[in-house]
Amino acid sequence: MKNDTFVGRKEELGRLSSFLKKKSASLIVVKGRRRIGKSRLIEEFSKGKRFLRFVGIPPTAKITEQFQRDIFAEQLGKQIALEGIVAQDWSTLFSLLARHANSGAVIILFDEISWMGSKDPTFLGKLKNAWDLEFKKNPHLILILCGSVSTWIEQNIISSTAFFGRISLLLKVEELPLNICHELLQTRGFRGSTYEVFKILGVTGGIPWYLEQMQAGLNADDNIRDLCFRKDAVLFNEFDRIFHDLFEKRSKIYRPIVEVLANGSMDFGGICKRLRFPKSGTLSKYLDDLIEAGFITRDYTWLVVSGKSSKLSRYRLSDNYLRFYLKYMISNKDRIFRNGFEGREISSLPGWSSIMGLQFENLVLKNRKKIWENLGIKTADIVADNPYFQKQTTVRKGCQIDYLIQTRFNTLFACEIKFSLNPLQSNIVTEVKDKLACMLLPKRFSCWPVLIHVNGVSDNVQDSGYFSEIIDFSTFLALKDSYL
Repeated sequence: MKNDTFVGRKEELGRLSSFLKKKSASLIVVKGRRRIGKSRLIEEFSKGKRFLRFVGIPPTAKITEQFQRDIFAEQLGKQIALEGIVAQDWSTLFSLLARHANSGAVIILFDEISWMGSKDPTFLGKLKNAWDLEFKKNPHLILILCGSVSTWIEQNIISSTAFFGRISLLLKVEELPLNICHELLQTRGFRGSTYEVFKILGVTGGIPWYLEQMQAGLNADDNIRDLCFRKDAVLFNEFDRIFHDLFEKRSKIYRPIVEVLANGSMDFGGICKRLRFPKSGTLSKYLDDLIEAGFITRDYTWLVVSGKSSKLSRYRLSDNYLRFYLKYMISNKDRIFRNGFEGREISSLPGWSSIMGLQFENLVLKNRKKIWENLGIKTADIVADNPYFQKQTTVRKGCQIDYLIQTRFNTLFACEIKFSLNPLQSNIVTEVKDKLACMLLPKRFSCWPVLIHVNGVSDNVQDSGYFSEIIDFSTFLALKDSYL
């Protein structure tokens, strides 16, 4: 296969394609984390169709609103064969574009729209007017607004009264599922073992662009070293680009939050304490922004007896790349600049097993539907599911379950998630028994322990009969339902 083969996103392509059958114009908003493959998805959707694409450029102090218009005008001129377009106003540019897209099937993409309109407070108002008065007159036109700065899109487009009732689809592009990640690696020629694949995913998560950087002739350790532990490595320098592009000058505000969460999940009070920040709506807003950007997740626990969400929650750094950078790359920055990782086996780094355990938990939680399928649980039967924690009080012990599923049949599935180089031994049975013994279980509820692993379990674990299910997560790497 060629390296530019498009892999995955079958569901997303299906949703977009449904709008080709509409008898009226469609305004679509696509958002998602940087490098998640938003633009590539839209390009694939637009293949064989009339397609006009416009890309904003990252705003800096030197980038004026007129400069953004000039870039747009230049891109427009090249695509409609009309060079030398000059415009002092967005309305003029939108009108010119609308006239050249006033009939027939056409897809227009405004990529990184937050950059495009960041300097001009009238940009969105003029775009809204252009949609109402000109673009939507073509019943076969699809206008896609796309961007990585999800907070800007949420505040200025999705929640804006100006665009209320006009958006046909809001599509959030998420990380690729496990089987598609594996397929993508294979299209790039990577043929490592299951354990090697999970090491790579532990660093990259399901981010397509990161996976595409893997070299076919190298094993996982060598790939990770070349992409993360060299001073010119693309992932070594990726963190600063992410935070600058998304948050600009405010990146110094958000960085300490993700640094605190790099060691594990934490409740709001714990974050405030670690950052010496007052408990206020300001910090809550910062956390919400990081959730919207796709970097952290807020996991709510719940009351088992009723299935209703509790007020208790923890924030988790759910982006594998960010955590790996903060735990390993930045802490070894000086050594990286001295080329101190030449020939070093990356998986021998201190704390490797611990960090890979947290990374593996993220992968499992992002692919939780696979667990449901394996356990034969229908989505409609799930009352609640999440990492679960019970706070210690004077009458009960505290406990934490990696992943708990509660069904409407008063059944609980307590999932223990373990990533290990070697097969798991019998001590895992004692460990899980102790956890569940601390859990406050209401009457009429049954609890079934489930073990999720990658590299096998010993005969002692199998023979114990303790776990109702032992799930080899590597089986979910099998290729199926992919889009090529």
